[in-house]
Amino acid sequence: MAFLLQLTTALLAAAFAAAIGGCSVGVATPNGASSAHLGPDLAGGGAAETAPAATPPMALPFKGRLIDGDPADLPPAVAGALSNSGPIGFNYREELTHDHYTVPLALSAFDPLTYVGYPLGNYGVTAFASLAITDGARVLGDYTAKVRVSRDYTLYYQPTYLELERAARAQVREKIDEQLNRDASRLAQAAQAPAGQTP
Repeated sequence: MAFLLQLTTALLAAAFAAAIGGCSVGVATPNGASSAHLGPDLAGGGAAETAPAATPPMALPFKGRLIDGDPADLPPAVAGALSNSGPIGFNYREELTHDHYTVPLALSAFDPLTYVGYPLGNYGVTAFASLAITDGARVLGDYTAKVRVSRDYTLYYQPTYLELERAARAQVREKIDEQLNRDASRLAQAAQAPAGQTP
């Protein structure tokens, strides 16, 4: 017992000495086009603050009814095109999955970096979205997007799934809007084509 106490004291002393000596701790972040690793301050600052400002949503070349989905959860371009009448219909769905990784306690308990804020694990949320735009039986457009948002937790800070879900939802909706923007001219032609004809 005395040996364990001495070992813990020595490790803490080494950790604080490293912190005072200006030792910087790097945090590994996952890479990938559909993955985002958020910094310590999700609500304001950190990695979220350095991200480029989102472009304003494009205006769809038609109005349509929401057939399936929650009006409060739509991508901005679709939300701005809602109408109570008309033949065009929107079907929008989002699905969320959660994951969690923890550094084994046998490693983190005796690692001096643990006590200066080195990550103990990681929380992640993956958002999958699908949007179908229909005109009666015709499908004018079919879009999908997937985004994974992750964040490390430390001895002193633990993120919530709620904040990660908000970030993942916002990013996946932005990806759907980007696809709509790239497809705007084709969508306009498809909406004006006679029934049974696809431009």
